[in-house]
Parts: sequence; C-alpha cells; structure tokens
Amino acid sequence: MTDTPAPAALPARSRLVHDALRAAAIPGDIVVLPDAASTAALAAEALGVDVGAIANSLVFFSDGEPLLVMTSGAHRVDTAALAERLGRGRIQRATPEQVREATGQAIGGVAPTGHPSPLTTVVDEDLAGYPEIWAAGGTPHTVFPLTFDDLVRLTGGAVVKVD
Repeated sequence: MTDTPAPAALPARSRLVHDALRAAAIPGDIVVLPDAASTAALAAEALGVDVGAIANSLVFFSDGEPLLVMTSGAHRVDTAALAERLGRGRIQRATPEQVREATGQAIGGVAPTGHPSPLTTVVDEDLAGYPEIWAAGGTPHTVFPLTFDDLVRLTGGAVVKVD
C-alpha cells in the first residue's frame, strides 16, 4: 500500500524533488512507501514492478566531480567500461558524505533531481525498454513514476550503456 500525500506533507527533501518535477512539467506524483525501499529490489517489490523498471540513482566521483548514474535496477555499473565510453578518468563510488554533499540526499533515497546544483548525469539506455520507470523521491521512503524520455529531459543526462 502506498500513500500520495499533498506536497506540503512530504519530507523536506521530497518537496524539493516535487518542485523540480513540476518545474520540468513531469506529472508523476511522489508516493510514500510504508517501508524504506533503499534498494531496487525492495522498491520493485513494494511497487509490484520489474526490478529493471527501477531507476537507481548512484553517485560516483570521476575527474574531480560527482557523476550521477541512473541505472536500471537490473544492472550493476561497470565503472571501467563506463569511464572508457565517456572518455573519463577512473570512476569510483562516492562516499556517503560525498553523496550527501552532492545531492543533499542520503544513499537509498537519492532522486534524479532536487539537488543543490545540477550534476553531470548518465542514463542507462536499458531503462528505455520500460513504458514507466520509478525513481527515488529524495528519501528511502519516497518514489515517483516517470517515462524514460522524461528522465533524460529532467536530468539532461547522456544515454549510455552502463553495464
């Protein structure tokens, strides 16, 4: 069971995400899950969708800056292959502190938007295979639906194979 509260009732981080979605004319509402869904598997189970339809927001560091990788929940990011595809130096997982600093959000609830400043973003090409995808809404208890095209537009992300 999920709950779609009024925007004012959302957690502060989720209100920022809501506002960014509305500014981008993305209609999906943020829903609050009864239990934390801090992994793609937990989110998919709570929503009754394929794990591949979960858009994981993973923060890495590369070339001295954060890199947000929006990957299908069915994939693991191959950082060496991704660095080569992007023409970047080494890509390494951000620490929890770096994630919080870059996004204003905690690991397990990082949204593709609502950050203090825009992040360089990559979007997993395999997410295009789903008519509806779900992303975290700024906390481990909040998620929202959108289309692949909306995700690319929202993030300004480069569409790339990530696995």
